Amino acid sequence: MKIRMYTDGACKGNPGTGGWGCIILLKEKRKEISGHQSATTNNRMEITAVIKGIKYCQKKNEGKKLKIDVYTDSNYVANAIKEGWLKKWTLNGWKTKAGNEVKNKDLWEELLELLKKHEINVIKVKGHDGNKYNEIADSLASNAAEYAKQIASQEGS
Repeated sequence: MKIRMYTDGACKGNPGTGGWGCIILLKEKRKEISGHQSATTNNRMEITAVIKGIKYCQKKNEGKKLKIDVYTDSNYVANAIKEGWLKKWTLNGWKTKAGNEVKNKDLWEELLELLKKHEINVIKVKGHDGNKYNEIADSLASNAAEYAKQIASQEGS
């Protein structure tokens, strides 16, 4: 049984208030999930969307090994997984090729553990190009980021 998952992240300001969105497709079933953070970056939200989607599927499938096609418009996420950046970072003690600390290490470590447990295939899609599910994931993330922005402004009042 293969699961298809479309993910996206958004930020109102970068850094700023952020949101993530994920659509999970299994046969005829469709589940939309999203969330937000008050102080974050777009890249953090892109990674979070993938993590939250996989964790949701894991919970619903009682810890079974899953086969998931993850569709993302994030070069950062796609390249980290498909181009082996994650593997290189771990081998280099979480340093980039230039010797800098890898950003978002906490999220990458969490995602790495999920990648070890499941068969994850990442497919890079072009953002804002009419892909129905990518557009919906983008809308979920943007709405969540806007909600976080409203909460932050109310707390600041």
